[in-house]
This record gives sequence, structure tokens and C-alpha cells, in this order.
Amino acid sequence: MAIRVPSVLSNARQILTRNQQVVPKGYIPVYVGDLADKKRYMVPLSYLSHPAFQDLLQHAEEEFGFNLTMGGLTIPCSEEKFFSLTSELKC
Repeated sequence: MAIRVPSVLSNARQILTRNQQVVPKGYIPVYVGDLADKKRYMVPLSYLSHPAFQDLLQHAEEEFGFNLTMGGLTIPCSEEKFFSLTSELKC
């Protein structure tokens, strides 16, 4: 019996794709950046209770609603602003 290479490759791709979608426990995926170039980041759930992060979430709700079509929240700000805010939250 021969191994069908296309079938094995297809299964491997599905497994890899599924593993890339996994969100670690205690985190939530968010998409940040310009409309044309959004990047996915994992944010600790503890950030959700911080007032500065809640302001970002409120702005996201006003602009996009909480429709999770991309698999995570879309934050309408630049990556620089997002990194600045999250670096302050880590302290």
C-alpha cells in the first residue's frame, strides 16, 4: 500500500493552520493597525479591566462594533499607540 503524498501534505497544512489559530489560556486576540495592514496580537485578559485599554475598546465598539469576523477584536489605532499603551500596562 502506497502513501498518498498529497493527502499527507493536506493533513499537515490543516494541523499547522489550526495550531496557528490557538489562543493561549488567559489571552484574547486583537487586530491592530491600518485598515490595509492589520496584525494579530495576543493580549492578556487582565488588560481588559484597565481604564486606558477600556477606552480603546470603547473606541473599537463605536467604529466597528464587536463583530469578531477576523477572529478577534479589531482595535482602531496605530501599532505605535498600541505598543505604547501596552508597555505602560506591563509596568
